[in-house]
Amino acid sequence: MSHYQPGILATPVPSQARHLFFDLQSVEHLPAALDRLQRLVDGMGAVVGFGESLVRALGQRIEGLRDFPAISGIGVDNPSTQHALWIWLRGTERGELLLRTHELQRELSPALELVDATEGFRHGAGHDLTGYEDGTENPQDEDAIGAAIVAGSGRGLDGGSFAAIQKWRHQLQMFAALPQAEQDDIIGRRKSDNEELEEAPESAHVKRTAQESFEPEAFVVRRSMPWTEGNDAGLMFLAFGCTLDAFEVQLRRMSGLEDGIVDALYRFSRPLTGGYYWCPPCNAGVLDLSALLST
Repeated sequence: MSHYQPGILATPVPSQARHLFFDLQSVEHLPAALDRLQRLVDGMGAVVGFGESLVRALGQRIEGLRDFPAISGIGVDNPSTQHALWIWLRGTERGELLLRTHELQRELSPALELVDATEGFRHGAGHDLTGYEDGTENPQDEDAIGAAIVAGSGRGLDGGSFAAIQKWRHQLQMFAALPQAEQDDIIGRRKSDNEELEEAPESAHVKRTAQESFEPEAFVVRRSMPWTEGNDAGLMFLAFGCTLDAFEVQLRRMSGLEDGIVDALYRFSRPLTGGYYWCPPCNAGVLDLSALLST
């Protein structure tokens, strides 16, 4: 029996991480590269997701998988930067993750080429660099499994998950210069105690993304981590769902497409990237790629 990749729901997020994005270079060499990938990852130290273009290159289709849509709202743009393969390396030491990155580059070549990488890290007890706690409304235990993991779809699919990834760049100094009450209104929570503000504006991020306020409810499991490079910094947003629909309806509402109200988050932060990936199940610590490699 296959199960989900354990890193998807493992808590807390790791102290160090790397998000690796690969583009397809050679269909001919792809089966051999995937065989090596199965030997290198266990779903815990590295969570793996496949983009639609890679699935199509193998002559397969995963129900519910699609490319990330470029969504333009009222004065905001959510770009699509879809890739063939995404790997979320998880660990405790930056040097070790770098060396693992090099190993994956070697073993996946010439089929797949690493084209982008972003380092992430845990800040505090799971806080964004703004100081606010991230993922407060995550479902827990069996509810988390129900929200994030596919069930009832058959062999090779049950235990899978869909990942939505966006790299958000924050204007942290601008945000820090705002009065505390204004910061709290943007997020919809008090930074001091993480309590939700009942009288927060309708544009508050918490209100825009209240998962129970959608029909049907739009629950996802967030595993976001801060990132920094030079003077730039922000949040590597990562959400897992049993479908991509819950994330997408949240993003459309955030962008003002539902009711004309844009999420206040866009006042100080903008997404630079966007991608959707299917994360296959695991079987005894090995990726179950039967849905991709079956004939």
